[in-house]
Amino acid sequence: MQRVFITGASSGIGAALARFYAGQGATLGLVARRQAVLEQLLASLPHPERHRLYALDVNDHAALTAAAEDFIAAGDGVDVVIASAGISQGTLTEHAEDQQVFEHVFATNVLATVATFTPFIATMKRQAQAGQTGLRLVGVGSVAGIRGLPGAGAYSGSKAAVISYCESLRVELRASGIKVVTIVPGYIDTPMTQVNRYKMPFLMPVGQFAARTGAAVARGSSYQVIPWQMGVVAKLLRLLPNWLYDLAFSKAPHKARKTAD
Repeated sequence: MQRVFITGASSGIGAALARFYAGQGATLGLVARRQAVLEQLLASLPHPERHRLYALDVNDHAALTAAAEDFIAAGDGVDVVIASAGISQGTLTEHAEDQQVFEHVFATNVLATVATFTPFIATMKRQAQAGQTGLRLVGVGSVAGIRGLPGAGAYSGSKAAVISYCESLRVELRASGIKVVTIVPGYIDTPMTQVNRYKMPFLMPVGQFAARTGAAVARGSSYQVIPWQMGVVAKLLRLLPNWLYDLAFSKAPHKARKTAD
């Protein structure tokens, strides 16, 4: 029985991953801010008595560490840790009031990913030394982190940071028996994307995304773009020279800012 710890579990990708792993018979530790929504999710899962809920803000690192320690103690270890908590908000650097939005996006998407992994690594190393396999730390980036999107400096920058951070961690832990998996979603049908007012190519149902993510995690894939079509797009974007990328994306639609102009 796998022991899986998931942040951002109350909605979107996190909730879909919770449903996927619960359906696989896993024991879950589910983290989100909203207790009532977590309880609704728990009631919908098979064997709800197996799972533990942690209503906290991932930016409260002390509370996140306490939740990790409780989950490890309750299950005598952990197998998979998924840092899926994340937020997206349109930002423009020219507006001074967006500074706080930048800080909040980076804190939630990047620093909370680090804080999610940190309290588990020593335990997972001991498990690996005892011969256990299948140990995974899973970070969630975004295709938006491949190249900077206009009007999304905070989100693109934060997801680029997640991708690079997970690569650094993967190399650091290469000999430890712990595999670091970077999942890079394209457009997934979640509340985060449902507010977008522009076309979203290759939009994928969140349940299908969760199943493909689960398969990538089980394989120990180092880096997986889902859906695969967006992987092709990501590779093409990397190849574009700056002048052509700038020309092509200078009039791309912007995600709405939190503060109206």
